[in-house]
Amino acid sequence: MDCLKEWPEQVVRVQALSDSGLMTIPDLYVRPPAERPSVGNGGDVTSDIPVIELGGLAEGAAACRATIRAVADACSEWGFFQVVNHGVSPDLVARVREVWQAFFHLPMEEKQAYANDPKTYEGYGSRVGVEKGAILDWGDYFFLHLLPESIKNQNKWPALPSSCRETVQEYADELAKLCGTLMKVLSISLGLDVEQLQTAFGGDAVGACLRVNYYPRCPQPELTLGLSAHSDPGGLTILLADDCVNGLQVRRGDDWVTVQPIPGAFIVNVGDQIQVLSNAMYRSVEHRVVVNAAQERLSLAFFYNPRSDIAIAPVSKLVTPERPQLYRPMTFDEYRLYIRKKGPKGKSQVESLKAQSVN
Repeated sequence: MDCLKEWPEQVVRVQALSDSGLMTIPDLYVRPPAERPSVGNGGDVTSDIPVIELGGLAEGAAACRATIRAVADACSEWGFFQVVNHGVSPDLVARVREVWQAFFHLPMEEKQAYANDPKTYEGYGSRVGVEKGAILDWGDYFFLHLLPESIKNQNKWPALPSSCRETVQEYADELAKLCGTLMKVLSISLGLDVEQLQTAFGGDAVGACLRVNYYPRCPQPELTLGLSAHSDPGGLTILLADDCVNGLQVRRGDDWVTVQPIPGAFIVNVGDQIQVLSNAMYRSVEHRVVVNAAQERLSLAFFYNPRSDIAIAPVSKLVTPERPQLYRPMTFDEYRLYIRKKGPKGKSQVESLKAQSVN
């Protein structure tokens, strides 16, 4: 863990680069040609990402079964879907956007008071991974540990600006409830007991984190990415996308599809831990973020994760002679160390688990 004590190079805020008026981006942000957003289909806007009306869960047996089936199909076919009628108030969504927009527009010296380091990543950051000389993403962020309660109570959110605390707490409570509902839906859709996935995650001792992403204007968006292609290492991700500027792209075969967020919706995606627990019946999917020359972009990603010290492995009921166990057990503490060291690297982490023999 010694390598996670400090960043390998001086951290430069991408927002400061953007505000400086530079016309060309520094070399360390330039992606190899094969990774640039201009490659492939260019990510044409599509409405094909499934949209699911969660209100059906409370509308009688037939509607409930149809909603569960819609979630199962979305997880099997896309790994991504949007949810509407999710129970989180529009007023709260507007307020949480407002407080984080305000933070990223504070003077730089005020934001610097919350600068993070690689030990926990908590606070104001501009890179993920500690490999010296790595290609960097065109974006800044604020990362915060929300659950379990023991972590939050222990550190009392020292990295969180006081102006954000009440709204962030309310938002975290509501999204944790939404994730709890989705975990039940996933369990049922896999033919498991309703609480089985939640129990595998640690019951009430689950983990949760928030990453607020800020993507400044970029003079050469065709050469870089706001966030490198990756699958999420945790369980479920609930994304509140920018309501004005598109940027999220999802891999679909050999192409990248740009997601068009529906007003008032959340974008949900399956993480690596659900892929492991489901024995790859549901798969995490690579996604990335493109940036914009004319407009900045803000998004909030809420990560719902297993308790960090519980070994995660395929649920025994989903392991059969026809579908043998694909992944060896690993705790989330061990698992996330990979991305904290190397940064986002496609699906290389979960695939490395699959490549190893399972006893």
